[in-house]
Amino acid sequence: MEHVTCCVAGGGPAGVMLGLLLARAGVRVAVLEKHDDFLRDFRGDTVHPSTLRLLDELGLGERFAALPRRELTEMRMRINGETVVAADFGRLRGRHPYIAMVPQWDFLQLLADAEPALDLRMGTEITGLRREHGRVTGVTYRDASGDGELAADLVVACDGRDSVVRRAAGLRPREFPVPMDVWSVRVPAPPHGERDGRVFGVFGGGQAAVTMDRGDYFQTSYLIRKGDDARLRAQGIEWFRERLGALFGWAPDVLSVIRSWDDVKLLETTMGRLPRWYADGLLCLGDAAHTMSPVGGVGVNLAVQDAVAAARILAGPLLSGRVSTKDLAKVQKRRELPVRVIQRQQLGEHDMLLRPALDGTLTELPAPLRAVRRFPALAAVTAYLGGVGLRPEHAPAFARPRGR
Repeated sequence: MEHVTCCVAGGGPAGVMLGLLLARAGVRVAVLEKHDDFLRDFRGDTVHPSTLRLLDELGLGERFAALPRRELTEMRMRINGETVVAADFGRLRGRHPYIAMVPQWDFLQLLADAEPALDLRMGTEITGLRREHGRVTGVTYRDASGDGELAADLVVACDGRDSVVRRAAGLRPREFPVPMDVWSVRVPAPPHGERDGRVFGVFGGGQAAVTMDRGDYFQTSYLIRKGDDARLRAQGIEWFRERLGALFGWAPDVLSVIRSWDDVKLLETTMGRLPRWYADGLLCLGDAAHTMSPVGGVGVNLAVQDAVAAARILAGPLLSGRVSTKDLAKVQKRRELPVRVIQRQQLGEHDMLLRPALDGTLTELPAPLRAVRRFPALAAVTAYLGGVGLRPEHAPAFARPRGR
């Protein structure tokens, strides 16, 4: 049977980043991704300043800068007619005072191509786990050739919020209540209007929506109460176009491209966290360990940060052939505090802003936003918390080009 030192389940941001870093450390690592390519409709296209700095440290900054992208510098909110700059990324220090909006397939392909030693196996779907004496010792999979098995000293689940590996291991996350689901739609950029790299949110009157400037279109998320998708779609697509037009001032001819509900994608939001991210021979990272709210668009960046911490902590034990549950616990200990803090912030924003907006009970600016409006310097603090966060990870020395 084929054997690798580390088998990574899932070729998303956490999986490909972890594979790249471990390969640079000299670990024999295989990343198994069930799809044949990265060309799918991702919604997690935000790359935050902490990840941009990491790419610089890995020697990938120039290649990333060459990708088609948009730089977002502000998060503005309008609440019942009052506007406030909730986060000002332009105030951040460093080379990247912005959030980069890049199609995730381009970002993933950049990482996949960055390290020739990375063994990335596309079209390979993990179907279960191998075990010996209670320890996870590899995976079973299915590819174009049929069913197979792959032995590994360590399996890392990076296969998302519906993780097959996590479920096969019997690990169950603690779920948190969320008040909303999200309709995602693309709206062409009007020929005239404000185009200055902002995220703009509108809240109040029973509605909540956020739009992001992507250059030739606005990536727009319209929030609905959880479970209301079928009921609201019954009102017809014209009803939705009228609502978007009233919220953002978009003309009917601009919104005419939304021809039917097929153009409006539903994201059923969930939020949770594993009490324990690991078992003997197995570690969960990213959404497999902690599903985030879409608030702030932090999921991709947390997943990348998880991968960097895991690579730094586990490269040595993997190379020595002795990975213990104590080593895996160190990864969770390193990354759990940032995750807990951000999830608490997200739940607070749900209660402070989103739930009242959808219920029609949001009548004034919440107190934290009143403080930011009164003291604009606080917008730099909120930008730092959202764009850099607690315990930002740096590239391990073994993964950096010489001189960095």
